[in-house]
Amino acid sequence: MPIQFKNVYLAAASLYLPGKPINNDAMDDYIAPINRISARIKKRILDENGIQTRHYAIDEEGQTVESHAQLAVKAIHACLDQTQTPLEQISLLSVGSSGGDALMPGFANMIQGELGAPPMQTLSSQGVCAAGVSAIEFAAQAIELGAHQHALVVTAEMPSRMFKRSRFAPRGYESDFDAHFLRWMLSDGAGAMQLSRQPLVKNGLQIKLKWIHQKSFSGDYPVCMQLGLTADRSQSFLDFASSSEAEAAGALSLRQDIRLLPHLFDICIHEYVKLVDAGWIKSSEIDHFLCHYSSAKFMPVVEDLLAKAGLTIPPEKWYSNLATCGNTGSASIFIMLAEFLQQKTLTAGEKIFCFIPESGRMTAAFMLFEVEAEQDGTHRGYTPPEINQQALQANTLENSITAPHQAKDAPEPLQPLLTRLASLWQDYRSNVWRTPVIHHLVSGQFDVAAYRNWTAQWVPQVHEGSKWMRNAVASLTGDFAALGALIEMHAGDEQNDFQILYQDYQATGGTAALADLKRNPGGEALNSYLHALAATPNPIGLLGAIYIIEGTGQRIVPALLPLLRQQVNLPAAAFRFLEYHGANDEHHLARWLTAVEITLAIDPTAADAIYRTAKRTAQLYLMQFEHIQESDTAS
Repeated sequence: MPIQFKNVYLAAASLYLPGKPINNDAMDDYIAPINRISARIKKRILDENGIQTRHYAIDEEGQTVESHAQLAVKAIHACLDQTQTPLEQISLLSVGSSGGDALMPGFANMIQGELGAPPMQTLSSQGVCAAGVSAIEFAAQAIELGAHQHALVVTAEMPSRMFKRSRFAPRGYESDFDAHFLRWMLSDGAGAMQLSRQPLVKNGLQIKLKWIHQKSFSGDYPVCMQLGLTADRSQSFLDFASSSEAEAAGALSLRQDIRLLPHLFDICIHEYVKLVDAGWIKSSEIDHFLCHYSSAKFMPVVEDLLAKAGLTIPPEKWYSNLATCGNTGSASIFIMLAEFLQQKTLTAGEKIFCFIPESGRMTAAFMLFEVEAEQDGTHRGYTPPEINQQALQANTLENSITAPHQAKDAPEPLQPLLTRLASLWQDYRSNVWRTPVIHHLVSGQFDVAAYRNWTAQWVPQVHEGSKWMRNAVASLTGDFAALGALIEMHAGDEQNDFQILYQDYQATGGTAALADLKRNPGGEALNSYLHALAATPNPIGLLGAIYIIEGTGQRIVPALLPLLRQQVNLPAAAFRFLEYHGANDEHHLARWLTAVEITLAIDPTAADAIYRTAKRTAQLYLMQFEHIQESDTAS
């Protein structure tokens, strides 16, 4: 029976369709007929499916214009724009699709990476048309249980890359009907929903998710729609000696066994009858019926089956955008609902019933939304949820770039401080990873000009490092004076580092004189803070600043260096500073640990000052990263 929800609201729904609408005549420019009977099959299918326009994320040459993940990201941004919810407050990304740009990792993780989103829970639901409903159900249950306040549910499909004519070359441009059928049926698109525990009111109304019901009948029927099996379903594409052999055998052709399709609607209507009999829904109560039929040919089939069951839903209550948006698989119901909400004026009490049949191996899925009048205490707009900092820190500690020091490996008196610093570090690392400059590097969008701009702003910051350290040494008195030798040694190691970095800048083609290079606003703020603190009596908190600064060089830099070398076409001489720090900051951090041990032996309460300074330094260093691409310092 259905899963019922009492605390889940549809805050927003959006869609994204790539490129311009492609009419039936223009389809040949993108997915041309492959043989002499292809045009006849095309005409027959288009006459039946009722689709007039669709969208592709490839161009006329078959080149990808937007990736699968990028389609999803654009739908997400459109969704969040409606509610003005910051991405940082989304703690769950639930994704449904038939696949992504890669076979692994999960599509949700690829979308999160494309977004540059903060750490969050993700789910990748793989299937066919009902995969998006599974993603909704997972997110809705998480919200109902109170695990999340806001969740994004996203679907995206991009089958066009499989349909271009060149994909049929290994088979000599021959294809059976089942593999040919879907070329003229499916197209690209994405949809997103924001589900929230608190209703977001628009025009005095809120939309509640009442229940979801799904049931698979895969044990009763053979595969109907598939990718990765031969036509007789006897072999997987992985069973072949090579991918080329699998492609030649047709194991990488997307197929639909249309002979099985009548069974799909039969089982779905019987499942609907059960819902009616159990009191979950009444046909007379349905105000809007959003039915994901893959072809207009099936609309009268559904109508007839409903009529025979005595459960007719009048045609004026049906809504579909199949003719203009095409069949986008799992994204169809999302795109349909988003456009429906844009076009319709709703009133309190109306029920929106969604029906999603999946032909993959026969699945029936249903959802019911109800429009409610604003309730007392309803929140308007965005209300930030409470953030569980301990849970956030526990999650981020699992990230791959570990903290500079592990508490378990340190002397016992240092372990509490190192544990706190490790949590702080992981938040800092995650935030740095999402700054525009690093996100572009990690996403493969970096170039020489971007690296030149980065080094131009970094040189004057590094130039100041030994200066504030030596000022701090002069401010040490009493028992803390013993730290002076260690810090002075560290300052001596780094006093000429800026010259190495300046030479790297010049290797990128930079021509500005050293004196003309300026820190960006974040660098200015960090420099001012460190110098001011160094001038105070016994500024032992600066050990926290060294932890962040040296940790960046010893943990983050080594991860970035291979990416830089891949994307920035420069000789090894352009990366000397990064390579030097990646190799030597390990020794600097070992010296730092000794300094902290001496400090806490003198004054155990110094741990708080070290942590506070590390926290502020992380904030300011992050600001420096965030401003890099905004500046035109480099020349």
